[in-house]
Amino acid sequence: MGKRASAMEDRGEIDVLIIGAGVNGAGLFRDLASQGLDCLIIDKNDFASGTSAAPSRLIHGGLKYLETGEFRLVAQSTLERNLLLANAPHYVQPLPTLIPIFSWTKGVGAALRTLFGSKSAPRSRGAFLIKIGLMLYDFYGSRHRVMPRHAMGSRSASLKDLPALTPDIVATGTYYDATITHPERLVLELILDGLSNSPRSVSLNHAHAERSDNGALIVRSQITDATMRVRPKLVVNAAGPWIDAVNATLGETSRMIGGTKGSHILLDHPELLKELDGRMIYFEADDGRICLAFGYLGRVLAGSTDIKASNPDEVRCESQEVEYLLESLRKLLPKLRFSREQIVYAYSGIRPLPASDAKDPGLITRDHVTPVLESTETRPYPIYSLVGGKWTTFRGYAEEVAETLLERLSIKRVVSTRELAIGGGRDYPKSDAARQAYVANLARTTGFSPKRIEDLLFRYGTRAAAIAAHIAGYGGDRELPDAPDYSSGEIDYILRNEQVGRLADLMFRRTTLAVTGRLTARLVDVLAVQAAQTLNWDGSRRQKEIQLASELLKTFHGVDLERTRLAS
Repeated sequence: MGKRASAMEDRGEIDVLIIGAGVNGAGLFRDLASQGLDCLIIDKNDFASGTSAAPSRLIHGGLKYLETGEFRLVAQSTLERNLLLANAPHYVQPLPTLIPIFSWTKGVGAALRTLFGSKSAPRSRGAFLIKIGLMLYDFYGSRHRVMPRHAMGSRSASLKDLPALTPDIVATGTYYDATITHPERLVLELILDGLSNSPRSVSLNHAHAERSDNGALIVRSQITDATMRVRPKLVVNAAGPWIDAVNATLGETSRMIGGTKGSHILLDHPELLKELDGRMIYFEADDGRICLAFGYLGRVLAGSTDIKASNPDEVRCESQEVEYLLESLRKLLPKLRFSREQIVYAYSGIRPLPASDAKDPGLITRDHVTPVLESTETRPYPIYSLVGGKWTTFRGYAEEVAETLLERLSIKRVVSTRELAIGGGRDYPKSDAARQAYVANLARTTGFSPKRIEDLLFRYGTRAAAIAAHIAGYGGDRELPDAPDYSSGEIDYILRNEQVGRLADLMFRRTTLAVTGRLTARLVDVLAVQAAQTLNWDGSRRQKEIQLASELLKTFHGVDLERTRLAS
């Protein structure tokens, strides 16, 4: 488990154990570690391998939450969106968003009923309602504003600008939110920042906690079966949709989670990508569900569904969900062709929402709560469960929880995360001129082409300098087959510095090779050989890793490596 883990075990007692290394857990880990606490964060799989790996890849203020009167959530979300644009500019960028409007006045009465507690959402939102919503959205997003205000467009101007759009529209509205290009890597950077800020803290992936005696917990590696024993003062359950299962492991029965499933598909669709021209379309499906489509890493990302689901270990994008999303796109963009053959990747995750009896999943709050199970005679540590929340608000949520834990431990905050840059966002060049100067300087010092440095800067932010230096000193650096923008030297850096435990970690989360649909059997073999050499896997382990990764691709993402397209 490493020297840090051994030293922590020798100390015995630690301040906080965080179970679950999604964005909420990682955000809290960074915050607490920045205050100098002795923290351990663990995840039974990889960092950001659950719900945090299955978002719509948006950093947004929650325009639709205005309908349900969750104004505090909108205010917090728009603020946190603006802060992320400043603190993580390498991964979070503005996203102009277009709303097709199909009537002038529909939905006003239904929206008022929903606002005052009705359990049915409006099935249509007219121009009047959308205009009011966008005005409110601008108002709530005024703190630390970094993007333009909304605008309305006429039918003729909108169709001229986006010819593929259905002529049934009466107008469009345009506002700005943001997209996150590498959510899994941002979670990793939060953890790496925490480790850098607190040398006594430890992060372990592929590890789970087991109860022991005298208030201790055994942390066991799911790869090597190695163990460490710790006595936490406080435990935070940040396991998302697995929260109730983790509480059961700790000896407590709870019913805190009642999540819904959201599924997405990525399409190889150059025609639509060109038509979108850097914008997202945020539109209503026939059932009133809000869907979206925007360009993502050279593909078109479309989503999402909202279906009640309970088993996060088996969640996948089902055939009927695929058809629902494709049919919604066909009706919105009737001049374009959509088929399953265009899909290069599909994914699904369970939103860890509070348990609710609401019939309409869309009306379950996206806000967060933190119930606490106080200590008992047989369990001397309290358990704080992070229920709900959303990607955009992770920093603010972490700050709220950290304040509670710091007060309980009688420790004063020494660092605010409000304006604290994340990972490769630190010293990131803000202007085009500064970016060009950064690229030119790094290209000059490393001997790489400006295009290669641009790729590294896009993928890693200012961590590109350390990675480029590593590649420059790596003997035999070569392009990867079927993914020439990645190289063996780059993969070597990841394997040696980013806690890769399995081949799937490398494919799904340290790189974007899986989500962009670029994995082939040949490429997977090359990655497995390099991982085996660097991480000292024998031939049997290498084949096991290939088999496991291939099964995950086919079962949960619809990708058959022999076909490299959506499996039936």
